[in-house]
Amino acid sequence: MTLSAELSRKLYTDMWRIRLFEEEALRQTTLGSVKGTLHTYCGEEAVAVGVCAHLRDDDYVLGTHRSHGHCLAKGAPMERMMAELFGRSTGSCRGKGGSMHIADFSRNILGANGIVAGGIGPGTGTALASKIRGTDQVSVVFFGDGAAARGPFHEGIQFGSLWQLPVVYVCENNEYQQWVPRKNVAVVDSVSDMAGSYNIPGVSVDGQDLEAVYAAAQEAIERARGGGGPTLIEARTYRFYGHSLGDMEQYRPREEVDEWRAQRDPIVLFAAYMKERQWMGDDEDEAIQATVKTQVAQSVTFAEESPFPEPEDANTDVLDNDWRVSA
Repeated sequence: MTLSAELSRKLYTDMWRIRLFEEEALRQTTLGSVKGTLHTYCGEEAVAVGVCAHLRDDDYVLGTHRSHGHCLAKGAPMERMMAELFGRSTGSCRGKGGSMHIADFSRNILGANGIVAGGIGPGTGTALASKIRGTDQVSVVFFGDGAAARGPFHEGIQFGSLWQLPVVYVCENNEYQQWVPRKNVAVVDSVSDMAGSYNIPGVSVDGQDLEAVYAAAQEAIERARGGGGPTLIEARTYRFYGHSLGDMEQYRPREEVDEWRAQRDPIVLFAAYMKERQWMGDDEDEAIQATVKTQVAQSVTFAEESPFPEPEDANTDVLDNDWRVSA
């Protein structure tokens, strides 16, 4: 399946939904509305959108501490996500998960994770469950390049390959492991090169190029859904903001950030791609951004008007002594 004008407009809109949601969430954090810290996805939008475009509602997604973009790209309601960041009871986790543990089980978004590589084991597990049940559901696990240095990465991919599970491992290599340049701590430049150790395909793509990510994800997800087993995709990308709230970014030169913003913004690049093909004009571009801005503003209003959880809610949505979830 190649990109069409209609599909491209949808994907372009999805990238703007992530970008403007994140920028507003960052603004709301400075106002004290967002509870806890925040890791923004700005600059990496093409990865989540390009991958999730191929997923069905019943496919599984597991993310990282930087997962708002994954959730939005998979179809999580924006207003419930904003309410979750605000710690409100109408949030997707009823205000109990917050930014780093946001989830939406109704869409098989099984959660962001504050532990590096924390989603790789569960994501391999959901793929095993799909194989045991005999469904063609696919699991996608997003993780950063720092996770490739941890045990769960190697253990998960080993079993994914051994059992030929329907899972796609997506490494978002944004060149920095928190505050440390990857080149200072990694002996293998491309994470995708590690795929050969587990006898699965590995592919490295330009994570700022939506079309490239879309094509790589299409092949990997079709392979997994058809019983061909896992693929390791490395998307070379870049985060436009610091690692998390309050990061002074003293570990990378300002000129580097400015260059990526000016020349490698995935939204700007894809807008040019569409306009070259006359799939979108300036008026439509402005209309898309205006519509998304309205949606983001509505999500803030929804969050602000939503109640906080009651004290007794601390005893719900937890496992009791009989290992049953209380509702």
